[in-house]
Amino acid sequence: MSDVEDYDPRAFPPFAVTVDLVVFTIRDDRLQLVLVQRGTPPFERSWALPGGFVHIDEDLEDAARRELAEETGVDTEPRHLAQLGAYGEPDRDPRMRVVTIAWWAIMADLPDPEAGTDAAHADLIGVDDVVEGRVELAFDHHRIVIDALEALRDRLEDTTIATTFWTDEFRISDLRRVYEIVWDTELEPGNFQRKVRKVPGWLQPTGSYDERGTGRPAELFYSPPELFHLDSPIRRERRK
Repeated sequence: MSDVEDYDPRAFPPFAVTVDLVVFTIRDDRLQLVLVQRGTPPFERSWALPGGFVHIDEDLEDAARRELAEETGVDTEPRHLAQLGAYGEPDRDPRMRVVTIAWWAIMADLPDPEAGTDAAHADLIGVDDVVEGRVELAFDHHRIVIDALEALRDRLEDTTIATTFWTDEFRISDLRRVYEIVWDTELEPGNFQRKVRKVPGWLQPTGSYDERGTGRPAELFYSPPELFHLDSPIRRERRK
């Protein structure tokens, strides 16, 4: 008899695997994320990240995409999707032992989410409202949001990920504003422009200019075809 045939799964306590998603977007000059209001216990009526249980025959990334669509009605493909980490504190879910695999994503021009399946409501909520505790989240989702925000801020330093917040053409000032919103700081315009213009391939010229407003028209750019790392990172100032 093989080792597999000798294995008895009933000899071990059962536990479940879930996926949770932190979906970032910028709207109204503010970093926001998708939250759902739970329609069932535990934490009924509490805000939470979209997510749910992984099917027995399902890949983790497939589960993440499915849960995003089912709970929020958002079937748009994320501009960026990455695994954040695993969260498995024994008492994180009052129902049973549950380990969750968290993902974070960026979606530009995100449509208004609509609640589906077991969610009572879905909405875009300011990240600062969650971080500062004005909106309380179920389970350990506050910690997951904090970790995802830090991952996003770090990736802004050494990759071209800021351009994924745009689906169409943008100005350098628009790109700078992404950094300012995510990092919650102000950047010197001239210095920022010099840095990004020195990176080959980051700014894809459209050949057109923004004629709005007064003064010299601003050149318009597209995002690079693929995300890439910066040889000279743009460092943010760490607050003490």
